[in-house]
Amino acid sequence: MKYTPLSQALYIKNRSRLSELLEKNCMAVFHSNDIMPTNADGSMGFRQNSDLQYLTGIDQEESILLMFPDTQWKGHREVLFIKETSEHIAIWEGHKFTKEEAKEISGIQKIYWTHQFDSIFNTLMCEAD
Repeated sequence: MKYTPLSQALYIKNRSRLSELLEKNCMAVFHSNDIMPTNADGSMGFRQNSDLQYLTGIDQEESILLMFPDTQWKGHREVLFIKETSEHIAIWEGHKFTKEEAKEISGIQKIYWTHQFDSIFNTLMCEAD
């Protein structure tokens, strides 16, 4: 981690303020920035999408925030998707957040792996206008 994370109360407040601004039955999706290559085998330092950072505090690639305040699925009003981690990934790419760590930082209760985004998004988008 590059820095000491801020209180999750800040991120909860930021998401609450955004939820109030969304139109009825509107869904908002925020994707993290990509890792930018410098040449065939190098990459630049990762810089998170400012909107995603502001709303979640998660500073990690392959992260997605889905907000749908009016969904009938109360547990899915705020959903965070993060890259699945393992010992192999930790060795070769560095530490990635576990679901528990992401929950502690962001205050979001529903956290899934990024590969689950399509199925959950497809279910929820049927409700959205």
